[in-house]
Amino acid sequence: MKSFMDDTFLLNSETAIKLYNDYAKDLPIIDYHCHLNPQEILENKTFKNITEAWLYGDHYKWRLMRANGVDERFITGDASDYDKFIAWARTVPMTIGNPLYNWTHLELQRFFGIHDILNEQSAPKIWEETSRLLSGGGFGARDLIVKSNVRVVCTTDDPVDTLEFHKSIRELADFEVRVLPSFRPDKALEIGRDTFMDWIDKLAGVYGSRIADYGTLLDALENRVRFFHSAGGRVSDHAIDVMMYAETTEEEVSSIFAKVAGGQRATLEEEKKYKAFTLNFLGKLYAELGWTMQLHINALRNNNSRMFGKLGPDTGYDSLNDQQIAKPLVGLLDSLDRQDALPKTILYSLNPNDNTTIAAIVGSFQGGGTAGKIQFGTAWWFNDNKEGMLDQMKALSNVGLISRFVGMLTDSRSFLSYTRHEYFRRILCDLLASWIENGEVPNDLELVGGIVRGIAYENAEAYFGFPKPAVVR
Repeated sequence: MKSFMDDTFLLNSETAIKLYNDYAKDLPIIDYHCHLNPQEILENKTFKNITEAWLYGDHYKWRLMRANGVDERFITGDASDYDKFIAWARTVPMTIGNPLYNWTHLELQRFFGIHDILNEQSAPKIWEETSRLLSGGGFGARDLIVKSNVRVVCTTDDPVDTLEFHKSIRELADFEVRVLPSFRPDKALEIGRDTFMDWIDKLAGVYGSRIADYGTLLDALENRVRFFHSAGGRVSDHAIDVMMYAETTEEEVSSIFAKVAGGQRATLEEEKKYKAFTLNFLGKLYAELGWTMQLHINALRNNNSRMFGKLGPDTGYDSLNDQQIAKPLVGLLDSLDRQDALPKTILYSLNPNDNTTIAAIVGSFQGGGTAGKIQFGTAWWFNDNKEGMLDQMKALSNVGLISRFVGMLTDSRSFLSYTRHEYFRRILCDLLASWIENGEVPNDLELVGGIVRGIAYENAEAYFGFPKPAVVR
């Protein structure tokens, strides 16, 4: 019997242990999609206690606390930070089988050197020790990024953002990690939402001109894409909760925009045409600039309308959607490909039933001399657990090239989440080692270890083409 989460955690053979220790363990991290706050990075935000570092904004934990019967007062309410931590500690033993059980203890081990198992009995001691460490030096936001051996962080930024914090981060003399913006124009695409025209007014403010028609909107979006590019941005990110596509023309979409700007609602068919043409326009621009387009598909958001009214979005009330994605997704990719304007693209679905569908679609649009140009993205959100990661990698392996996979991202608001890369790398090494152990792959550690290195770091470094630091210190 293994010890709990020892050095061989998730590694079930000597081959897996060797692959992890020799080829993956010490590699840097490229976090090409996350939700970290660039202002907090600039200011090297410190945390007064483990609750602030761990539980503020973490809807993964909130969902499990609610499932465990914890009152909302101890989750998002006015209870003290200590009482919220105790409520989480009471919940942790009940999370066995959920990745948060392992993530929780990985974070305690790697950042705080605490190997105690968290529960109600150990919680006061762990609270005191983490409070002592957090009150000292070396636990600010930038410190945690550096301790995690991160080379690149891509934050998630609205087109109207000024990116002032990114600029100031680049000027820091003692911080070499590249913190780059990602272009997230969801509000420009969601023409059916009541807030659409309000956001268009905000865009006009940063663009410096009134947006009275669709052509001006496209000009403003291009202006912001190029602004992000000048700030080092090389990726976009789109939340495509329902994948839509319909053939249309700019003239037709201009009429749809004018209709909505005049106070009327778009029909579903009009929404499809607007989104298809606008995303097509952006895709061509991304291709011109050498960017990577990321599409996060099939989330069903804000399921609980009562709690949405109390707490707002991103508070733990989202789930998987089951919309069909194949035909509209192929329509978009094919439209861009026909124009020789398909950018590097990463496709994710929150519904694991889409795994083989996406893996197969990816293979239909490869080429152009770029290895793995179209990527099946890593297991995402509800799927970034052991089984979800294995399912995604096996689907990719079965119909594509896992060897060209760009690997893990963090997709988190927490500076302590970088241990998820270790979790992923251990699962990856164990999977590849099992193929060696079963005689499916030759016992050639140089070959397989090279694939591990690629997936864990080197493929992403080559694929994204992130700008190098302007100053070599």
